[in-house]
Amino acid sequence: MFRHALVSGLASVAALALASPPALAQDLSIPFAKTTLPNGMVVILSEDHTVPQVVVNVSYGVGSRMERPGLTGFAHLFEHLMFMGTRRAPPKAFDGWMEEAGGRNNAWTAEDRTDYFDITPATALPLLLWLEADRMRDLGPLIDQDKLDLQRDVVRNERRQSIENRPYGIEELELPRLLWPDSHPYHHPVIGSHEDLEAADVADVKQFFATWYDPSNASLVVAGDFDPQQARAAVERWFGSIPSHGKPADPGAPGFSDQKTTVTGVVRGTASDDVQLTKVTLAWQSPRHFSPGDAELDLLASVLAQGKASRLYKSLVYDQKIAQDVSARQQSRVLGSEFVVDALVRPGVDPARVEKALFDQVAAVRAEHVTAEELERAKNAYEMEFVDRLQNLEERASILNMYQAEVGDPSYVQRDLDRYRRGTAQDLLAVAKRVLSPDAVVVLTIVPRKGAK
Repeated sequence: MFRHALVSGLASVAALALASPPALAQDLSIPFAKTTLPNGMVVILSEDHTVPQVVVNVSYGVGSRMERPGLTGFAHLFEHLMFMGTRRAPPKAFDGWMEEAGGRNNAWTAEDRTDYFDITPATALPLLLWLEADRMRDLGPLIDQDKLDLQRDVVRNERRQSIENRPYGIEELELPRLLWPDSHPYHHPVIGSHEDLEAADVADVKQFFATWYDPSNASLVVAGDFDPQQARAAVERWFGSIPSHGKPADPGAPGFSDQKTTVTGVVRGTASDDVQLTKVTLAWQSPRHFSPGDAELDLLASVLAQGKASRLYKSLVYDQKIAQDVSARQQSRVLGSEFVVDALVRPGVDPARVEKALFDQVAAVRAEHVTAEELERAKNAYEMEFVDRLQNLEERASILNMYQAEVGDPSYVQRDLDRYRRGTAQDLLAVAKRVLSPDAVVVLTIVPRKGAK
């Protein structure tokens, strides 16, 4: 969901080597220096003097899966509350001062963490660090009923506009409920329910901040054109004195293994929406991010649906002419992922026919190896996209924080890419056989609401 969204012993790696299109086999690395402040906050500095810009990215280890029953939507609600101001930076000052400096900011909330990022000309780095430290220290205790009521209304309206009234947005509400058991932290959507948001009180929100918005549960990335000594001093000055209550325990998902699905049959759901075309979605529980099978399913999704030469497009859209559009994705997360394939049904076509065609194509990748040409095309497409992301300063800062949050190592970039480079046709076949069972799958059909135009 989007808002609209130092100590000695520093270790560094070699300079960033970005592969050009003809040299996809080149190794990659991102320059960085990492340390941990006495209060537990991780600090990652990544210099790049290519352009006079700087990015500050603060990642908190809190997402919707940390929410308690009856208090869903708090992680996303807090993403909005974090822009409500403090004594030193009153409401609207956070955005206003940053915009005056030529910068901008945004944030997002997901199941596993919440991320805040700012980008400005390099000269404004002290302002960025001061603003982020100020709200980390003081915002939570200053939340009152007026602020809560205002942002609660904003979030509920966002749910209406970005999900309930967006074509096929209802999938974000229905698919988690069907795919994950009631006890699993991914069972409810990130944005939460209207009922839980309405029931939230100031004491609940303050407790949420005190628990999760702790420096020991945060990592800070500074990337771009800056002097490391000056940046380190500013970070120590403004963040180092923020008190910590200790890193909160990750509740995880007790009893759940991402290598074994909890779906025990074909689970069907139907939802109506203000759309013109029916959409058929197949979804499986799949291996968590960075675990065996995760990268192979990314490649398999590309084979199935990336480009007009992909299997789903060629079969359903071009040859049979039964689908308007198709897609496939491995939606990777920390505790477990989702592998999803879907199709928009052409007018006049029986959705059951499209569902069968999707299952047929999945059955084919479970029956025999993908071709060498398909695998090479998928790997090249992924590597090009991967490299493109690294060349963007905002993306690079986000990636460093993602590696820190999920594997505890910002230097993971080459090992991440190697997961895809190592993938073989045999690997893809093995994971398809293990994960994409026709007997342990969710089938969600979204149909036009009666009277919808």
